[in-house]
Amino acid sequence: MKPRPRSKPYAIRQVLDDWLAKSGLAKRLDVSQVVDRWAEVVGPQIAAVTRAEAVNAEGTLWVRVASSAWANELSLMAPRILGKLNQDRRGQIKEIRWMTGLPAPDRRQEGS
Repeated sequence: MKPRPRSKPYAIRQVLDDWLAKSGLAKRLDVSQVVDRWAEVVGPQIAAVTRAEAVNAEGTLWVRVASSAWANELSLMAPRILGKLNQDRRGQIKEIRWMTGLPAPDRRQEGS
């Protein structure tokens, strides 16, 4: 019996990245990071009056906004914001849905 040639070991990160790409989940994970990076992408002024909440599988980003006036202003800026969000990204955000009414800050987390 001839011994099997030894294959080079793979880094677990590479194996996981390959599996995510083949399964189609890599794009979904990439898009979901938009929620965490929202404030960084839109800047402090917009981040102060908004909060990204979720992204669905179809590429719709749900963002909560402090007021309808801000929602209107941001809807006019949506193409530019989408361009920034989709820069260097495998998955794409296709639209932003603005929801008015930011909840009051959670005081329990501020003291932590």
